Amino acid sequence: MKILIVNGPSMNFLGVREKEVYGKTTYKELIHQIEKYAHGKKIKTEFYQSNSEGDIIDKLQEAYIIQVDGIIINPGAYAHYSYAIRDAIKSINIRTVEVHLTDVYNREDFRKVLVTAPVCEKCIVGKGTDGYIEAIQYLCES
Repeated sequence: MKILIVNGPSMNFLGVREKEVYGKTTYKELIHQIEKYAHGKKIKTEFYQSNSEGDIIDKLQEAYIIQVDGIIINPGAYAHYSYAIRDAIKSINIRTVEVHLTDVYNREDFRKVLVTAPVCEKCIVGKGTDGYIEAIQYLCES
């Protein structure tokens, strides 16, 4: 199984930005945690992070062309308003799980609206970096 993990804006600043909200784990540590878990399950992972909406859409479309088995996406702030990313997820017909480190439903009002989640099979919120592991388990077990 090959899983593409797409991370949106400011995920590259994990461990730097708002540690009290997003935790102290760095983006590099997050990747290592996921790789370690996936390697033990013999799952191939590819990571992609961009602060640019168009680049994320290009990567999702590329995933269709190279035929990955599943996608885990943390669209960051784009989750709240990017109908373009929503349309890209919907158009590629690849099993997709959305992940958010924090419980967006118990934060500011604007974060409670997720326009991308309805086109994903599952949305995992508020589990920190463990949400990515849960997403891998979901894609492998269902």
